[in-house]
Amino acid sequence: MKKLMIGNEALARGLYEAGVEVISSYPGTPSTEITEFAANYDEIKCEWAPNEKVACEVAFGASLRGVRSACAMKHVGLNVAADPLFTLSYTGVNGGMVVCVADDPAMHSSQNEQDSRHYAIAAKIPMLEPADSSEAKEFMKLAFDLSEEFDTPVLMRICTRIAHCQSIVELAEREAHPAKAYERNPRKFIMAPANAVARHPFVEERLQKLSNFAETSPLNRVEKADSKMGIICAGACYQYVKEVFGDSVNVLKLGMVHPLPVRLIKDFAADLEEVYVIEELDGILQQHCEHIGVAVKGKELFSPIGEYNQATIAAAFGKALPAAAEQPNLPVRPPVMCAGCPHRGLYYSLVKNKVTVLGDIGCYTLGMAAPLNALDSTLCMGASISGLHGFNKAGGEESEGKTVCVIGDSTFMHSGMTGLVNIAYNATNSTVIILDNSITGMTGHQQNPTTGYNIKGDPASKVDLETLCKAIGINRVRVVDPYDLAACDIAIKEELAAKEPSVIISRRPCALLKSVKALPPLKVDPAKCRSCKACMKMGCPAISMKDGKAMIDHTLCVGCGVCTQLCKFDAIGKENA
Repeated sequence: MKKLMIGNEALARGLYEAGVEVISSYPGTPSTEITEFAANYDEIKCEWAPNEKVACEVAFGASLRGVRSACAMKHVGLNVAADPLFTLSYTGVNGGMVVCVADDPAMHSSQNEQDSRHYAIAAKIPMLEPADSSEAKEFMKLAFDLSEEFDTPVLMRICTRIAHCQSIVELAEREAHPAKAYERNPRKFIMAPANAVARHPFVEERLQKLSNFAETSPLNRVEKADSKMGIICAGACYQYVKEVFGDSVNVLKLGMVHPLPVRLIKDFAADLEEVYVIEELDGILQQHCEHIGVAVKGKELFSPIGEYNQATIAAAFGKALPAAAEQPNLPVRPPVMCAGCPHRGLYYSLVKNKVTVLGDIGCYTLGMAAPLNALDSTLCMGASISGLHGFNKAGGEESEGKTVCVIGDSTFMHSGMTGLVNIAYNATNSTVIILDNSITGMTGHQQNPTTGYNIKGDPASKVDLETLCKAIGINRVRVVDPYDLAACDIAIKEELAAKEPSVIISRRPCALLKSVKALPPLKVDPAKCRSCKACMKMGCPAISMKDGKAMIDHTLCVGCGVCTQLCKFDAIGKENA
């Protein structure tokens, strides 16, 4: 049976066919759908973890028990999981274990453009990189075989294009892999210094064995052509190369991108006059080639910034772009907070009160955009709270009375709690605002520990944010409805004036949740509208100006009523009023 699949679904299918039993992940675009698709298979125990470090450790625990396990994350999530991952390289595995990481060249939904291949090199573990959905499924199955054969966790790297583009996948049955016996082995699995010293030589020996494997592995293949030119590439770049050059040049397609072969590359380049390396982001393949004495050209022609496409490749070689690969000239559509977004009212109050706002990672980061321009910084998951503490430590009373941070409910559970502990413990009069929209919003409505449901939508324990904040040591905790601008105004002023740490929980479910019933759309009475544009200050996409008057798109409006609180002329009301 064959099926058209995006890369993430194909990876999930590979996890299923490989006999994986436990998957723990934290959602992050472009990796999110891997675990969502895997959760459709009843044979796999899937879960959303509070963060990627926890997910990696859960996968390790399942591997230790003897079953095949996995975790999935985006590239910045691998930073969070790096602590257990590096030591996992030393312990090795019992049941096979794969860590899926999705890089995001061009930063479609990310705060940086890091290249995860560096983690494979630094941790000294193998990394595979498929070039389409079919390979994604097959490579996943091979990854578990490699994991168990070489006693190592395996990194499976994809990028945004492979994660979300579709190709044909041939399905197979699930392979039975009974749990391996768990045998207590302190010297292997307890990484106290004495044991770690003894395991390091194993890591180096394993890396050499993997290097030898890479020389003849079917994961790496040579495609011959009647040409004196050759291209070395992997992943999405292979697809671009084939679309531009077809079969007219020699290609060394690498499916195993760490460790890299030596003899295979030398033999490939031996009879060629020109060899090019085409790789997105950093010049890792190029550096390897140059290190082993193979002359190549790569970053001399291609930028280390952004993702490539067929046009990038064609232009570098002075070739005309094939008609089928021409890029459509699409209009730019900047991301905005949705109509009825509960964060908008709270942000409006912060801007109105001229508050400095340290932001965090989530859909609420879009509050940085005009016309609100509400945020002053965004660094990484959880950094808003820790950053606020540092900002106020440095600024003292002057900044404490006019600075807050904002963080989503899911992000707070991910890595915000420890920052709040730090505020309580090290005592700054900091005001933390938790934007509780009852879901993990930016990545597409995944459950989290504050929602009361698990990945399959079944009831689960629910973290009470108010009780948690008080248990951490914050005495001033209050809840506000962000649709109520007056209440937001009062809460912000009072908590900033307080001489102790405080938490404001801005609570209103995401307007796009299926469980949220939209109110009737609002309309503008043109006769009452004075064209003051006060309603435009929130940046609601449902509101625009036409012929000098405000108007509301009834197909977008959810009737939240925030705009009615801004209109001094009572020009906005219910559509049927």
